[in-house]
Amino acid sequence: MQRYKCTVSYDGSSYCGFQIQPKDRTVQGEIEKSLRKLHKGKEVKIQASGRTDAGVHAKGQVIHFDSSLEIPAEKWPVALNTLLPHDIVIQDAEVVSESFHARFHVKSKEYRYIIQLGERRDPFRRSFTYYYPYTLDVEAMKEAINHFVGEYDFTSFCSAKTDKELKVRKITSVHLEREEDTLIFSFKGNGFLYNMVRIMVGTLLDVGRGRKSPQSIPTIIEKRDRMAAGKTASANGLYLWKVDYED
Repeated sequence: MQRYKCTVSYDGSSYCGFQIQPKDRTVQGEIEKSLRKLHKGKEVKIQASGRTDAGVHAKGQVIHFDSSLEIPAEKWPVALNTLLPHDIVIQDAEVVSESFHARFHVKSKEYRYIIQLGERRDPFRRSFTYYYPYTLDVEAMKEAINHFVGEYDFTSFCSAKTDKELKVRKITSVHLEREEDTLIFSFKGNGFLYNMVRIMVGTLLDVGRGRKSPQSIPTIIEKRDRMAAGKTASANGLYLWKVDYED
């Protein structure tokens, strides 16, 4: 048996999230279905760096799986992509040690969130950006986003549905850029809670509209109260951008 590590990109619009579910179409389900075909009906399970919700996309999701097939690493993307739906693409593959784990060996993750501004929504970007038609103070949002850098208990920015008891996470870098009618948020850290990025973005939008001040972010963090933060931004603007691993 050989262990393979793959980078996967997908458009999450048509899926009920990444993690396999008994009755719903998922990204994991489609990848495992393709692996099953290659292995003549034998089940091959994959492990991922983490789950993404329904409607969330990925540019750099990472998975691993074990296989006894004598396929060179560089041929795995071709073999799988011919069987996968067109909205899931294996970008690369490499042989890794049998001790490697796509989830447990993650060093950091980067998520990006993309918002379309303007008077009219672009119908061709509707699945890939969150349309927000209101005037925003972007400079105030840039000031506010920096308050997320550090190691904190992010209970205020976590869905009540989370199954994680420990809610301390470390955010190492944040950025907010405007490119014409597009806002691009990026958050990099050692881990993220359920809906954490979407709630942080929703809170930053409140800052942009003057409903919260940039200086309110530390107070919201300290409260450890989900009701103190903003709404959960839509799933379609969120991307799992990159996953880094320990050397």
